[in-house]
Amino acid sequence: MTENSVDVVLPCLNEAEALPWVLARIPAGWRALVVDNGSTDGSADIARSLGATVVPESRRGFGAACHAGLLAAEADYVCFCDCDASLDPGLLSGFVDAVAAGEADLVLGRRRPQARGAWPAHARAGNFALSRMLRRRTGLRLHDLGPLRAMRREELLRLELTDRRSGYPLQMVVRASDAGWRVREEDVPYLPRSGKSKVTGTWRGTWHAVRDMRAVLAEPTYVPAAPGRAERSGGAR
Repeated sequence: MTENSVDVVLPCLNEAEALPWVLARIPAGWRALVVDNGSTDGSADIARSLGATVVPESRRGFGAACHAGLLAAEADYVCFCDCDASLDPGLLSGFVDAVAAGEADLVLGRRRPQARGAWPAHARAGNFALSRMLRRRTGLRLHDLGPLRAMRREELLRLELTDRRSGYPLQMVVRASDAGWRVREEDVPYLPRSGKSKVTGTWRGTWHAVRDMRAVLAEPTYVPAAPGRAERSGGAR
């Protein structure tokens, strides 16, 4: 993959401890876009000092941070990865190669826990149930909706994603399926995260995530935008 052909979006909220590990594993020549979603622990300054491009996003929400990174991206390929050191962004090289070779349009990492407690039981059960609901909605036989993923940037923009909260990753997969994308999974090691999860780490976060994802699954079948009409706004849902 040629230099500067890949941007990696890293949504970030108070991940100062994890950032050095994560950014050290971004493949050479790729650009790291750390989207600061209101951190108070100096994450943005640490990211800049380590060579990352910092994208500020004042609207709280995982989807808001992800989409701000997407709109800031310029490379042919865009990847997403959590910024909590639970996933190795270096694994994205193989994902991008598969998309570039025409083997898939969207590659997702299927998380495989490497230690006790890396993936809490309630979060794993919720993910299993969500995968079953996704299968009924789209026919995709996926086992996980993990945050490690790669695709072509312009094709993703054409999906016109609207969710700005926890439903963003799910909406991406649902609309990709509706648009006829070839979606595949690759096993990836899942490590104990640094710090506390903002979503599944609390009952409030889990409830909000379930609500957002149910809303996504209830949406009508998506009709893809015509080429050249890629959405560039950051309007909230």
